[in-house]
Amino acid sequence: MRQGFVKMAAATPDVKVADCVFNREQMVECIHRMEEKKAKVMALPELCITGYTCGDLFCQDTLLTRAREELLLLAEETKDVDALIFVGLPFEYGGKLYNVAAALCRGKILGLVPKTSIPSYREFYEGRHFLPGPEQALTVRLGKEEVPFGSSLLFDCVNVPGLTVAAEICEDLWAPAPPSIRHALAGATVIVNLSASDEETGKDDYRRQLVAGQSARLVCAYLYAAAGEGESTTDLVFGGHNLIAENGKVLAEAPRFENTVIYGDVDVQRLTAERRKMNSYPAADQRGYQVIPFTLRAEETQLDRYFDPRPFVPSAKEEWEKRCDEILNIQTMGLKKRLKHTNCQNAVVGISGGLDSTLALLVTARAFDSLGKDRSQITAVTMPCFGTTDRTYQNACELTRCLGASLREVDIKEAVTLHFRDIGHDQDVHDVTYENSQARERTQVLMDIANQSGGLVIGTGDLSELALGWATYNGDHMSMYGVNASVPKTLVRHLVRYYADTCGDEKLSAILLDVLDTPVSPELLPPKDGVIAQKTEDLVGPYELHDFYLYYMMRAGFGPAKIYRIAKKAFAGQYEEEVILKWLKTFYRRFFAQQFKRSCLPDGPRVGSVAVSPRGDWRMPSDGCVRIWMDELERLEQ
Repeated sequence: MRQGFVKMAAATPDVKVADCVFNREQMVECIHRMEEKKAKVMALPELCITGYTCGDLFCQDTLLTRAREELLLLAEETKDVDALIFVGLPFEYGGKLYNVAAALCRGKILGLVPKTSIPSYREFYEGRHFLPGPEQALTVRLGKEEVPFGSSLLFDCVNVPGLTVAAEICEDLWAPAPPSIRHALAGATVIVNLSASDEETGKDDYRRQLVAGQSARLVCAYLYAAAGEGESTTDLVFGGHNLIAENGKVLAEAPRFENTVIYGDVDVQRLTAERRKMNSYPAADQRGYQVIPFTLRAEETQLDRYFDPRPFVPSAKEEWEKRCDEILNIQTMGLKKRLKHTNCQNAVVGISGGLDSTLALLVTARAFDSLGKDRSQITAVTMPCFGTTDRTYQNACELTRCLGASLREVDIKEAVTLHFRDIGHDQDVHDVTYENSQARERTQVLMDIANQSGGLVIGTGDLSELALGWATYNGDHMSMYGVNASVPKTLVRHLVRYYADTCGDEKLSAILLDVLDTPVSPELLPPKDGVIAQKTEDLVGPYELHDFYLYYMMRAGFGPAKIYRIAKKAFAGQYEEEVILKWLKTFYRRFFAQQFKRSCLPDGPRVGSVAVSPRGDWRMPSDGCVRIWMDELERLEQ
């Protein structure tokens, strides 16, 4: 359970209606199966000790008495299981019957949580047998123990920070004001739902949306354990549609009509971090709640959870296409507003034949189309110098012509050479001065051409470059509006690919595909045999790694050790562990050292959940110290 990962399980055991002995035996077998997988929070269905479909048998003393006995026996038989276990049964108190979830841990019954919303409509007739349970906890006797009974119970794991569990039952989730809302506001990070939701056409989609949506709304994990095969089919069929969701994402889902167990590695640390960042999420208020402590053995959670190596890029084709179109529209609308507000008749883009400037020019063309302006009013400037190759030069020129923009060429070799002479720099010394002089000359040219034409300089730098500080201060770092400022490099590639696939122009598509095939480079060093000599990813590391690090550091708030752990899983078979660690160190060093560049960024549209604008998304001191982050990384090598 290190770093907040807790394996959880939702199970549908075989049942026989009203056969409490058989049901308890099946539950014990199911629990031990979950134990083998090291699940620490387990949920079984509503009324699973008796079966949900007992009807008027719920009024029989024999059934109710045996259900209690089997619960006590179940607790005894699982006393060596290191987990918090929830099971459902009917429970009589004060001459009335309640539908409850019993919480067990190491042989002890920690509490009974009654159902709050009792459905008596359509196919449901629970009001014939059950009453809503009390909100405030009472004390009831079970066997030899006094046990809390009420809906306001929180089960708090003493030795796993952030693991606080609460329960609701089936219809409670479907009601207008689910108890889980109160539970989450009281501090519950995990909601367990014991359910007996029957199947009908299309209901699984709604159920999935409901569970995922509630987990997102409450910033929690949601375990949904559903009744399945074995329940009476007199009028209804139960599908065992188990679900585990975390903050809007479904981690695991059972196939319907099979009694199965599903597992999910829930990250309670991330849930608490998300809540901490949201000032609209109130502080936990546990007034009226009884907090019941429990402990679990501190064990390493074997991660079976999938971590997408490209968290900024949707994997499903339909979602990918929708997301790309949406991002291009956001970039376009941002630039459109700025052009309209400044009354600029011209836009100036430095075009290099690389990915970033290509995307910036495509977005600018879309913005001009949206404004009803002629694309010839876009000035695409190519500025060949010492490192320019024929391939990138030709792609820059052809792309500009294909889009109908105006091409302007300014060879900056002479100006940069003169500058070297003025400052006394040896042109044969290819150091940072040699490189940055070219980058700053390019920016000066663009700014001055914009002044000539009454235009706006469109920035091309992307989010990944800004995170790493891979931009020349007051060079490509500066513009009048940065359309790519919150687009990571891995996503830039996909946006250009999407444009190539959907533009309907074979020539344009061919140019874009060749740009995609060109190594990422600032082209500030002389080529070797006409080929790009300076490859960015050889110098700072693979962008797909850096984008992964960036996402989990900024979006999730993870520390270096946790990022390293999940990166090893995400990139297994692609990068060696020492390579992942090497570039992770580079990422942290550069991210902290280069904040001063991000502190004065130009305006640009935010397109996703991660951005580094100093005006809202990332307010970090430029002299923040990286030491404790590097200390954590150094410990990983020991």
